[in-house]
Amino acid sequence: MISSNIGEVASIFLTSALGIPEGLIPVQLLWVNLVTDGPPATALGFNPPDKDIMKKPPRRSDDSLITPWILFRYLVIGLYVGVATVGIFVIWYTHGSFMGIDLTGDGHSLVSYSQLSNWGQCSSWDNFTAAPFTAGARTFTFDDNPCDYFQAGKVKATTLSLSVLVAIEMFNSLNALSEDTSLLRMPPWVNPWLLLAMSVSFGLHFLILYVPFLAQVFGIVPLSLNEWLLVLLVALPVVLIDEVLKFVGRCTTAAGPKRRLKKQKGE
Repeated sequence: MISSNIGEVASIFLTSALGIPEGLIPVQLLWVNLVTDGPPATALGFNPPDKDIMKKPPRRSDDSLITPWILFRYLVIGLYVGVATVGIFVIWYTHGSFMGIDLTGDGHSLVSYSQLSNWGQCSSWDNFTAAPFTAGARTFTFDDNPCDYFQAGKVKATTLSLSVLVAIEMFNSLNALSEDTSLLRMPPWVNPWLLLAMSVSFGLHFLILYVPFLAQVFGIVPLSLNEWLLVLLVALPVVLIDEVLKFVGRCTTAAGPKRRLKKQKGE
């Protein structure tokens, strides 16, 4: 879960660096860290041992718990989390479709990336208008102040960012089933408690999305099927990325003893 927390920091940094509207508000980050993260983090304590644990040498007493390689993995995954949460925010504002997924069903206006990153200058733009769009049972209109499209109107983009963050953290918990064993050898069902915990966390997220009072408290709106497909499309690569990193780590670990053996023979 450390990599997910790094991702939250990266998301906030990228938002500021790019000059786009704030994608995640404090109450949403608090909810993720205190509530939705809790069940998977607890369930990971019930992970079974790796199948090849007896083939691994014992850890030295002076070894660091977090090696430079593990830290590098955390940073890579964290960077992806940040890019994904900010990226889906930008996609909603600037793309009518993405990877074949139609995003125009709610009727929202598209803007250029330049407009999004300079949204603070909206009042000086000539003839800028924002069409009304629907989210669940609500309709957002901007006739009085089109520039409010980047403030009150960001509610759908914010919901997408929050949903991607939650989904990535759930999928990333699968990566934590083992430090270096692939999910192909150690599938998710080896820890049924984790699957239950993920279901609980997703259920809590659906609760705040689809119960109107809670949605208003957290500043979010219901998502359509296409929008959920986009969330999954953006979130799932975190599993593939960590699988690649695990593979590289296994290859590096296996090559270490061979290099030392060749060196000893050469001497």
